[in-house]
Amino acid sequence: MLQRNESLDALRGFAILTMVLSGAIAYGGVLPPWMYHAQVPPPLHKFDAAIPGITWVDLVFPFFLFSMGAAIPLALKKHIEAGKGAGYVLQLAAKRFALLAFFALFTQHMKAWVIVPQPGVSEQLLSLFAFVLLFFQFYDYKGQRYRRIFIVIRILAFAAAVYLLWLLPFWNGKGFDLYKSDIIILVLANMAFFCTIIYYFTRNQPLLRIGLLPFVMAIFLAAKEPGGGWAKMIFEWKGIGSFQIDWLYKFYFLKYLFLILPGTIAGEWMLQVMQQKEENSALSRNHENLLSLLATGLLVLNLYGLFTRELVLNVTGSLLICIGALYLLRSAEPENLYRKLAEAGTYLLLLGLFFEAYEGGIKKDSSTYSYYFVTGGLAFFMLIIFTVLAKRNYFGAISTYFALNGKNPMVAYVAGNLLLLPLLQLTHTKFILDSMTQNAWMGFLRGVLFTGIVSLITIFFVKRKWFWKT
Repeated sequence: MLQRNESLDALRGFAILTMVLSGAIAYGGVLPPWMYHAQVPPPLHKFDAAIPGITWVDLVFPFFLFSMGAAIPLALKKHIEAGKGAGYVLQLAAKRFALLAFFALFTQHMKAWVIVPQPGVSEQLLSLFAFVLLFFQFYDYKGQRYRRIFIVIRILAFAAAVYLLWLLPFWNGKGFDLYKSDIIILVLANMAFFCTIIYYFTRNQPLLRIGLLPFVMAIFLAAKEPGGGWAKMIFEWKGIGSFQIDWLYKFYFLKYLFLILPGTIAGEWMLQVMQQKEENSALSRNHENLLSLLATGLLVLNLYGLFTRELVLNVTGSLLICIGALYLLRSAEPENLYRKLAEAGTYLLLLGLFFEAYEGGIKKDSSTYSYYFVTGGLAFFMLIIFTVLAKRNYFGAISTYFALNGKNPMVAYVAGNLLLLPLLQLTHTKFILDSMTQNAWMGFLRGVLFTGIVSLITIFFVKRKWFWKT
């Protein structure tokens, strides 16, 4: 049986913790603009679609999507080897889709400030109770001794959750609303469903898998044109008659296939390495270190160049760094993992930089093709960084730390809103975080402290093997 890939877990953990950090830092003008989404600058944090550029915050979601895609070949391997057919895989994908969609609805509604605008003790306790219900809904119990009891408890937990969604006021007395869910989780649900199915049917034809993306692009481009047409009908389809499903699915979500499908390619390459008895690496320790430094420099350069709009500097520097990385790998075998990751990352990154001027410059919202390709390319290089870190005695601890959080991302995602914040409110200690807005350093430290506690909670669950799975 294959072990988990630590570098992939580390990339996922890095993405989930930076996602928590981006929402926990101080807002209102304390920190510089590059500490927030590029299109939501301080001090008002009002969305402005005309602002081009990206920040580190805009890399978080693409990196998580990429790691989700990379995990799919590893997750499906045992089912494929066992001879499970398309029907089983479709059932698996549908189950995961349904559970993630429910997770998106329930976690969004059970935030104390969503239950009522001015939450009190009872609403904070309800948020804590929701976290407990989530534990029994998604805890991956592996034992057999009390399995029936856990199944009954799981059913009761879902029933209690449905009852709360029906009972509580929500949204200033408007009640439960299908159209108000956690959009990040809802997108992940759609991506998990479609990517699982696409990967299964193209598992032996990776070029066909990537070849599907231009057809998705074609529908997006055709839908922008005036008039009708079947492409626009596909793009705008919301359901049949009065039965609407646009609260659950939109073709618009499929734009993120540009990130998750390349991730499956990386996952296949990592799977091949994990199946080898000996690592196929032609690089010395020093060359691996230099490769990771080049990858880090590429990441920093693009964040600086694209945010400050130093576009000539950015594309020139990126090209030189990519050439340097590929030159460093010139003696490696074509099947070498570093070489394949660097080649794919170089292709996507440069493609994204060539697309940069299209659609008004690179943006996360509304996301541009440059955004998909640039962040996808950087994700390949980020995977190189964590692969090298995992081998080092000192820096390996960093990789291990992120990997621990990446093994239980569902816990990390909701622990802040449904566990930590209610506890801080109930113990009257939230004022400590609220007071940390005097300057940029304190505003950033606020996010670090909050994220650190969320991380410790997640690691606590991992150490006890309390994994949440869909």
